[in-house]
Amino acid sequence: MTVASPPDMPARTGVLAEARQGNREPLARLAILLLGLFLVLVCALALATGPLDLDLFRVVGELFGDRREDAVGALRDSVILWQVRLPRVLLGACVGAALAVSGALMQGLFRNPLADPGIVGVSAGAGLGAALMIVLGGTILAPFSAFAGFYALPFAAFIGALLTTFTLYRIGTRGGFTSVATMLLAGIALAALAGAATGLLIFVADDQQLRDLNFWGLGSLAGATWEKLSAVAPIIAIVLLSMPFFASGLNGLLLGEAGAAHLGVRVQRLKAGSIVAVAAATGASVAVSGGIGFVGIVVPHLLRLTIGPDHRHLLPASALLGASLLILADTVSRTVVAPAELPIGIVTAIAGAPVFLWILLGRKGLTSL
Repeated sequence: MTVASPPDMPARTGVLAEARQGNREPLARLAILLLGLFLVLVCALALATGPLDLDLFRVVGELFGDRREDAVGALRDSVILWQVRLPRVLLGACVGAALAVSGALMQGLFRNPLADPGIVGVSAGAGLGAALMIVLGGTILAPFSAFAGFYALPFAAFIGALLTTFTLYRIGTRGGFTSVATMLLAGIALAALAGAATGLLIFVADDQQLRDLNFWGLGSLAGATWEKLSAVAPIIAIVLLSMPFFASGLNGLLLGEAGAAHLGVRVQRLKAGSIVAVAAATGASVAVSGGIGFVGIVVPHLLRLTIGPDHRHLLPASALLGASLLILADTVSRTVVAPAELPIGIVTAIAGAPVFLWILLGRKGLTSL
């Protein structure tokens, strides 16, 4: 005899049961909500934690206008919060979101969960531009350095990323058709060429320039200021706001280029727009933080395993988780050996490499979405 289920059984099963049955949309929405709350918690923790810890309630009061000018150390705490930690946390959120979303975009475009923004050489091109400014900014590039001032290094890195993207697009496009495979191979070649040029600059650099190149190449948010934030935040914000316009096309691309075209997706426009968006986000991020690995490849892949490949949910979830993880990594980098500071790229590599190996060894079918 079959026993009927209570009428409220579907309500009690919840989003996890629906996910087991193949419907991951409720789970994805819940994940986005929880990731948003997690980001707020991580930001509060990062603002209060450092070589000199701040009272969390005082931090909240400062942010909402309760300055407590008569409190002991209030002025000191205010300077630390507004001039050091808040711009650093916001910059970390921007960079983490940009790298993670760029990774999700590249993985959807190449239909390969092992793709990464650096796969097309954009990061290498940005790194070469920064290395040129560090080594030659006082000699050959002195006029540009004097003209750009504080923005010389970020602008040089951004130019390097854009030139790399333009070269890739020109190589990969023939007769209005963009070949992703050709762009991938060209990106590997350009990354090797940029690496060789950067190595040559390292060879001719002096001791101070070598230290700058080494620290910058490993990634750091130590130089975060409101000026840097204002320089890159608009670029990253435009890219993040444009992601919903790519979501439907990337979902269609899961069926292949022919299937996507039959669904009405303008495949060539999607490819071109995706590459430009990745170049802008990655170039801006590398310009202000240096080389930071594993965020762009691990974050979207973990989320894809959890909430599915629907880019309508994957892209915003990647932005939230990427921002949270980079802020956490930066908090570790500036506290674990305080008052010294670890390059953030070391922290992300130590945390990201084992996770990536676990994904690689514990899952099958990594070559397709």
